[in-house]
Amino acid sequence: MNRETITDLWEAHKEETWPQLPSEHEGPLMTLDTVIGGCVVYYLDSSDGLDEQRRGIIGDCLLDLESLEPDLDEESRPYFRRLRELGTLLLIAAPG
Repeated sequence: MNRETITDLWEAHKEETWPQLPSEHEGPLMTLDTVIGGCVVYYLDSSDGLDEQRRGIIGDCLLDLESLEPDLDEESRPYFRRLRELGTLLLIAAPG
């Protein structure tokens, strides 16, 4: 796994349209998408990788995403699986 893998997955994620979601889950899922996306951008713009605080935030986001995923319909699941993959890759990425 390397920076190019994260870059490619991030580019694919940005190209996707926001899925249709039940209203009770849209806000929390939008927040998770924004936070993980922000950490991806930070990682790609930084030569140092993610600091421990951001890694902790990603871990919390992944737990939240996992708890919400069973409520998603089949059409929206690929979007959030890719988001989960991005978060997971950030956690295992070596600094720099």
